[in-house]
Amino acid sequence: MRRDLEKLKRQTFDLLVIGGGINGAAIAHLAALRGLKTALVEKNDFASGTSSKSSKLMHGGIRYLENFQFSLVREALRERHFHVKALPYLVQPLPFIIPVYRGDRRPLWMMRAGVFLYDLLAGSKNIGRHRSLTTAQVLEMEPSLNPEGLQGGVLYYDALMDDVRVCLENVLSAAERGAVCANYVEVTGFIKENGRVAGVTARDLLCGDAPGAMQIHARRVVVCSGAWTNKLLKLDDANAPERVRPTKGVHLIIDQKISERALLIPARRDKRIFFVIPWKTGTMIGTTDTDFTGAPDHVKAEAEDLDYLLQEAARVFPALDLSNHDIRMSFAGLRPLLRHEGTASGISREHEIFESSSGTTYIAGGKYTTYRAIAEDFVGRLISGPSIEKFFGGGSRENADTLASRYHVSLETAEYLSGLYGSRAVDVLKLVDKNPELGQAVSPAYPAIMAQLHYSRDVEMASTVEDVLARRLVLAYAPGKAAEAVPAFLRRLEEMGFKKHPISFV
Repeated sequence: MRRDLEKLKRQTFDLLVIGGGINGAAIAHLAALRGLKTALVEKNDFASGTSSKSSKLMHGGIRYLENFQFSLVREALRERHFHVKALPYLVQPLPFIIPVYRGDRRPLWMMRAGVFLYDLLAGSKNIGRHRSLTTAQVLEMEPSLNPEGLQGGVLYYDALMDDVRVCLENVLSAAERGAVCANYVEVTGFIKENGRVAGVTARDLLCGDAPGAMQIHARRVVVCSGAWTNKLLKLDDANAPERVRPTKGVHLIIDQKISERALLIPARRDKRIFFVIPWKTGTMIGTTDTDFTGAPDHVKAEAEDLDYLLQEAARVFPALDLSNHDIRMSFAGLRPLLRHEGTASGISREHEIFESSSGTTYIAGGKYTTYRAIAEDFVGRLISGPSIEKFFGGGSRENADTLASRYHVSLETAEYLSGLYGSRAVDVLKLVDKNPELGQAVSPAYPAIMAQLHYSRDVEMASTVEDVLARRLVLAYAPGKAAEAVPAFLRRLEEMGFKKHPISFV
């Protein structure tokens, strides 16, 4: 699959989707599935914004219960169950422990009631049963926790996901069903006929086009640009009020694996919660939730964000002696929340669909886990039909032993490929059949093989070094020894003609 800009220029589409994050990708997927002639454009790479900067959780949102958002939680729990079944190589059940300390805003009885209600709302779609824990049980499971003031805890289940790859599965599924998908195409204006939207002007950022160098015509246009929504609104109508309130979420990754379970911990400083999550061979800690008023293209983790996370983590894990020297990497993303008064963490994660004066549709708000419902809400207004049930990678992991034996790769590589591509691992390895040299490891520090670099370019529409490292192989987010592999990947990618994009979103 390639970026086919000529198709974008010469066709008139039933639907043009602006924004290649999870909502835009899912809408393009569902629209193409239902037979609409669909185009999807993204000004950077697919999933390069918020959809690769999440807490990597497909979850119901247990903290939304105290705001009485029961319908949102129930819907998200249903979606969690669906993805564990439909994309088991990218979404897996994960146990969580909530330790409760003396003086916490949410006492132990409240946490016990919360996980009970959480499982009750999941009903038959539950992926693991909660249980109450004594102080001794919590410390037996998590011996690094601070015992001082610990009163007990609870255990419940949510799911860990590879957010980038889930988004990419939707993009590739859309393309497989006939949608024309192109990254690095920036919308620079709206084409209007008698005041009604009829398409957009755009430019190819990879070629350095001037603004408006191409025109894309469509009968309907929907904007799914997340934190960039206000910018597109102003481009459409200079007098339009802002509808999105971006808030910044920062995460950091350390090499040390604190636990095989995740922990949800109430922060003392601002009474919100943060996660300590097992991530590959290390641990991810996040997130913050603060208002952001800068340019969305340049959001980053600031020193105060990292200090907040380290200080709160050190409070409950004093024996680990965490400091800035332990941070392997950090990343920041923006939540595109609906513009309402109140604290950032208290704003609803419900989505909203509205039209501008030109008839352009905008989708704002929402949370990652409920993206299918958001796509159904919008596309269902245009045309009825089947729902998203299958993805480009298909059902389950391929058997690693079979792959290793059939294609003469190591078992570690076979397991890695199966966990990244699902059933498409075979498609990657078929390239090795044609050219055995592509079975070579790119670096001894990471199980990826040369065939994946070609597959990223030829099938998954990767165009830059960052596309491959951050969003096709997810190497940029890997802790520990994986960092040693980066120089070898850079050398190989440059040899293949991949270039660095002027704006880095790693």
